[in-house]
Formats: sequence, C-alpha cells, structure tokens
Amino acid sequence: MKRIIIYCLVTFTITYAYSFAIVYPMYNQVMLGLGSEITLTMLIAAVMFFPSLGVIITRIITKEGFKQANIKPQQLRKTFQYYLLGWFGPMLLIAFGAAVYYLIYPGDFDPSMSVMLEQLRTQLAAVGAEQLSPDAARGMFITQLAIGVLAAPILNFVTCFGEEWGWRGYLLPKVNEHLAFIPTILVTGVIWGLWHAPLTAIGHNYGLDYPGFPWLGILTMCGFCTAAGTFLSYLTIKSKSCIPAALAHGSINGFAAVGLYFSASMGNPFIGPSAVGVLGGSGLIIAAVVICLRLRIEPLWPSANTQDNHVQKPPPSTC
Repeated sequence: MKRIIIYCLVTFTITYAYSFAIVYPMYNQVMLGLGSEITLTMLIAAVMFFPSLGVIITRIITKEGFKQANIKPQQLRKTFQYYLLGWFGPMLLIAFGAAVYYLIYPGDFDPSMSVMLEQLRTQLAAVGAEQLSPDAARGMFITQLAIGVLAAPILNFVTCFGEEWGWRGYLLPKVNEHLAFIPTILVTGVIWGLWHAPLTAIGHNYGLDYPGFPWLGILTMCGFCTAAGTFLSYLTIKSKSCIPAALAHGSINGFAAVGLYFSASMGNPFIGPSAVGVLGGSGLIIAAVVICLRLRIEPLWPSANTQDNHVQKPPPSTC
C-alpha cells in the first residue's frame, strides 16, 4: 500500500503542478489569440510521460529497483495475439460504438462527411493552400484517415507507453495485490480519470460549455477511463507486458473521434459518436463487462498477504 500511495502522490503532484504552471498559462495565451496551438498541443502531450516518471521516482524512493519492470515481452509465440488485439481491437470496439450511436440517431449520420470536409477545406485555405474540390478533399481525407488509423498504435506508441508503464505496468499489479480484479479496475480507472482532471477542466474531450462544468466532464472521464482501462488491463494481464496496452492506447487515441467525421451535428461528447461518450464508447463498455465476468475469479497477481506465509510461494508473475 505504501508504494501505491507514493506513486499516486508523485505522479499527481508532477502532473497537476506542470498543468497549472505550464499548460494553463499557454492555454490562456491561446484563448487570447496570443499563443501557438501547436505549442500547447506539445505541452499537453508531454503530460503523458509523467506516469512513467512517477514509476521511476517511486522505484528509486522505495528501493524497489527495476528487476520486474513489466515491460519486456513474454512468451511471444503464446501472447502475440494480444499484441494484435491491442492494435486492432480498439478500432473495432469504437466502430461498434459509433454504429450504435447512429442507429439511435440516424438523422445525424452524414455519409458524405460534408461538415468535416468543409472544415478541412477551410483549414487549408487559412494556410494559403490551393482550394480543393469536394471530391479531391474527400479523397485526401480518406487517405490520411486510413494511414492514421492503421499507423496510430506506432505513431502514438512513445507517449502512450509513457502512461501505460505507469497505470498498467505499475499501478495495476500493486493495487491487485490488495483487491480483487473488479475493485482493482474500478480503483485504477478512477485514479486514471482524476489524473486527467486538469486537462478535462480546460475542455479536453468534453469541451467547456455544458451543465455541471467541469465536474460532469471529470466524472464522465473517470467512467471512460474505467471502461478503456479494463480492456488495457486485460491485455497487460494476458501478455504479461504493458506493451500491448501501449499499442491499444495509441489505437484508441488515433481512432476515438473517427465517428465524428460522419456526424452532421458533430454529436455530443457525453453521448457520441466519439468514443468518450456513453453510446460512442458502448463497445468498450461491453468489452469491459465481458472481461470482468471472465477474470473476476482468476488469480492475476498473488496477494501481498500470501508473501508473508511461512510456506515459500513462487514469485509474482510480471505483467
């Protein structure tokens, strides 16, 4: 328990201090039209490395060392399927959620992607690019989308690993030493969601104009992180490495908003078609329920209490 507390204190302190001291001032500059949005995006991306930084600092403080770092791929011939599931699984689950949304709100479905394409043409015109015809813009957009979706797990891997080594590679097994699987998922999901709170409060994922701002957004983010975190935890547990979770995290980040491209209204972030909404994320939610039902009775990591028995136990499996 001591290591869990130290890890959370270190990671949250670094993240919140950086957000308030570095990200927020730049955000205010951008809102006033005085700052660079690219710079702000890069500053926000840097936050994703702090969970791993928290692991390093915690392991040094507690003298735990790095022998069981939970990174190195294990038994690839037997676990390779989980790497593939991490790469493509989120795309299928998010596409399922978007389909559910459009089945319930068919009037919002725009197969021509007219709203998104108009935004693309406007952006190109703003930077002095040659105006594209609707067909040319659509072809360019679809090509970029296909490349981005298929390559997202690799393109986003470094930053997503920065989070996953912390949340799934370190926090998950530590909490599971004290709690069963489902409570572990709930606790780690809420912690992950609250870690996002500084960014949620400046509009990340849910915007700024909604009732209950920013608390409703923070609460909903905790729910999304719990559902997505269940899938990422499953990959980590089954592969005995946090690498598949990092790939899946990159896939989620690259594909989460794809459903919006076909929306005539740009949807509702709390509902869908984006994956952070209840309907848009229904694929992840269903997957989380199925995973919890399957793993609720399986031993994942040996309980910390069993380590104190006189009978010698095998060392915990890395994950």
